[in-house]
Formats: sequence, C-alpha cells, structure tokens
Amino acid sequence: MTEKGSRFLQYMAASTGNLNIVACGAILGWTSPILPKLAEDNPIAPDNQLLRPITNDEKAWIGSLVPLGVMFGSFVSGYLGEWLGRKRSMLMSTFPFLIGWILVGTAHDIIQIYAGRFILGLALAMPFTVLPMYIGEVSEVAIRGTLGSFLQLFITFGFLFSYSVGPFVSYTVFWLLCASLHVAFFIGFMFMPESPHFLLSKGREAEAAEALARFRGKSLDGVRKEMEEMQAEIEEAYRIKASWNDVFKVKVNIKAIVLTSILMSFQEFMGIDVVLFYVEDIFREAGTSNTAISAIIIGFVQMISSVITPIVVDRSGRKILLVISSIGSGITVGILGAFFYLKNKTDFDTTTIGWVPLATLVVYIIAYSIGWGPLPWTVMGEMFAPAVKPKASSICVFAIWSFSFLLTKFFTNVTPDVGFFFFAACCAVNIVFIVFMFPETKGKTLAEIQQKLSRGRSKAEEIGEESSIRNSVAGAENKMVIYGDLGEGKERELTRY
Repeated sequence: MTEKGSRFLQYMAASTGNLNIVACGAILGWTSPILPKLAEDNPIAPDNQLLRPITNDEKAWIGSLVPLGVMFGSFVSGYLGEWLGRKRSMLMSTFPFLIGWILVGTAHDIIQIYAGRFILGLALAMPFTVLPMYIGEVSEVAIRGTLGSFLQLFITFGFLFSYSVGPFVSYTVFWLLCASLHVAFFIGFMFMPESPHFLLSKGREAEAAEALARFRGKSLDGVRKEMEEMQAEIEEAYRIKASWNDVFKVKVNIKAIVLTSILMSFQEFMGIDVVLFYVEDIFREAGTSNTAISAIIIGFVQMISSVITPIVVDRSGRKILLVISSIGSGITVGILGAFFYLKNKTDFDTTTIGWVPLATLVVYIIAYSIGWGPLPWTVMGEMFAPAVKPKASSICVFAIWSFSFLLTKFFTNVTPDVGFFFFAACCAVNIVFIVFMFPETKGKTLAEIQQKLSRGRSKAEEIGEESSIRNSVAGAENKMVIYGDLGEGKERELTRY
C-alpha cells in the first residue's frame, strides 16, 4: 500500500526561502520612494543625507548598480551553491546584504551609496541563482510549478513594502526596516532541510534520505523508490565532469542554456524593471497628482495578480500563460507610449485623459504577473541536469541582470514614448519565441525535460498527446536518454526505475 505523505514542508521551505526574495523586492523598490527625496532641491531636506540634490545621471546609477552587482555575483553564487550547498549559501548571503544596507543607510556622499547598492546587488545574486535550484530539487512534480512561481509572488510583497512604507518614514527608519527583512529570512530558513539532490551529489546518502522523507512527509521506506531514481539520475549526470568546457560541449546543455537565457532576457525587455524602479518618476512625468498613492496601487495590484499563477500554472502550462502575458503587456505599454507621445510631442491636452497612465500600468502589471513575472524563474529550475545546474543557472542570471542594468541605466536617456514603444515591440517578439521555439515543461520530471531537449519535439507532442513523451521514455530496454550528442556521436543513457 502506498504511504500517504504531506507537502506541508515543501510549501514551508518555499515560503521561508522566499522571505529573502521579499527583502530583495524591497531593495529593488527602494529607488521609487527614495530617489525623489534625494532629488529634492533643498540643502537641509531631512531625508537627503547628501545635503544636495542628486542629478539625473546619479539617479540612473543608483537604480542600475544593483543589476550590475547581480551580474558579477551570479557566477560566484553558482559556485557557492554547488560547493557549500543550497541552504548554507543562501543563509550566508544575509551578511553582505546587511553590509550593503549599512553603507546605504549611513552614506553622506554619493560614492558610498553607489558602493552599498553594488554590494546589495552582489548579495542579491544568491537567492535569484540558488533559490530556483533549491525549490526545483525539493518539490514534487505536481507542485513544482506552483512553488517555483512563489518567487514572483513574494517579490511583489517587497515592492509593495517599499512603495507603501518608503514615502511615509524617514530615510533612516526605512533602511533599518528593509535590513530587518533579511534577518527574518535567516531565522526562518535555518530550520529547513538541505536539498536532497545536493546531499546525494556529495555522497551523503543518509542525510539525503532523511531530508527527502521530511519533505515528503513519509517514512524512509516511503521514499526509497524516489531515492533510487534520484540516485541513478545524479550518478549518470555526474559522469560528465561539469567544468565550464563540458557545459558548452554537450549539445543539450547548450540548447537549454540558450533557450532559458533568451527567455529570461525577454523578461527584462517587457520593461518591468524600468517600471518598478522608476514608477513614481513615471507618474510624475505623466502629470499624475499623487505619485506615492499611484505607486502603492501598482504594488498592491502586482501582489494580488501574482497569486493567480501559483494556482493555474500546473494546470494551464507555461507556454499559454506566457503568450497571454505578452499580449496584455504589449498592448498596455503601447498605449502608454502613445500617451507620452501625445503629451510631449503634440499639442493634445492629455489632462483630459490623465487616468490613462495609472489604468494602463495596472493592466500591464496584471498581464506581466500572470506569466512573465514568475515563469522564467520556474523554468530555470527545471531545464538543467543536476551536474550543470549551478553553472547554467549562473549564466541565465547573468543574462537577465545584464539587460536589467542596461535598460535601467539608459532608459532615462530616451523619451518615455520611445522607451514604451520599444517594450511593446519586444512583447511581440516574445510571442513568436514562445510559440515556435520554447518547449512546454508542464508535468514533466527533470529527466523527461532533458530527454525532450535532446530529442526535440515528437509529432505526437505537436498534436497535444502529452503522454507520448512518457511512452518514448520507457522505450527500448526501458532506458532514457538524458544527454544528447556529446560531440563524438554518442549518447548517455540512464536506466529508468
């Protein structure tokens, strides 16, 4: 008789791990309420510790230095996640986070703020690189998409925190509150088990079995079969030494990295970081009367709409949600671009349609949050074999934050209408990529996804017969191909238990 388990600890691990993402959301949203305070033309403004207004170029650097830090931190994070473990490396990130906040909070010159923001970016790379790996490895297939989409949900809590608290408290109180979020994560996550995948990869079988039993809410005997499958999968995957050269020598690895990096880069070209980093400035440019309240509305809508994806992602699939998200986001940023064109380049009186910026950004946030917000991070936790996952994840995180840096740094150098028209065009390109190039990962094990990448889509899959992938996996001698052509015309095969 099959032992009935519990998924409670899987949800708890995903929730406590994502407390760090709440803190990261606060870091990213910090610029929206604080930059206007630092730009006040008042040498004795109580919330401007610099005692002078910052320039537009300094605004751009403050906003973009976090993504720049993440770019460099992504590769270190991958190594630490592989060497120290998923849990320990994420807990260690608390300390550079606190250092960064202390520098930002006590700064009396712009260089110290730059340094603090860059260090926060270095630290921020850890949860964005390692947490998707951790959740992908501890989750059952049936809820992996749901738990993976927690990242987008929890980051909205952080943005809403910054939008709703930052405008109404002092500079000092705000950074102390933001820093305390990292402490809350540390206390909660330290009681969670390590990833069984990581423990097995280090030869710690007894600890891995105990961790898996805890995650599944079963006895050791109840997880024996899953342990055997996991052990076989890891042993086969680690036959290929996962050096950087080996990562790029295996065709299926290259395909997974290219597809996932493009997917995550397209997330940035939706314009989301520009909107969330500079939301108050956007409303101010549009002539909105109460920019702080408008920003809070955006944060609240983002949080509520992000609840939708965890509920439907493992029922609807990744691709359909991404396409719907692209259509809605593209239409709304296109309308916003038209509004700014009318306001800045024609004689049209936009005060008669002053509601357009808030209305379009509300719909934009809803559309983005049901697809492009959470799903790229979910997919990153699904696409890679265990041996290459840390390095491959680092590459993908580097890609997304590279474009985040470029867009947040240089958006202030173009007129709003040009920027939003550009984002609308990118949304159209996203649809083409998702429909014709990206594979569906709904309901597939990590090994099945690898097999699909190595063989490509079957005819049966094209007509919607999802079960065919399982039949082909269970084919000749009950073996599964998890790695494609290695360059010598060979294939790696794994016995499926």
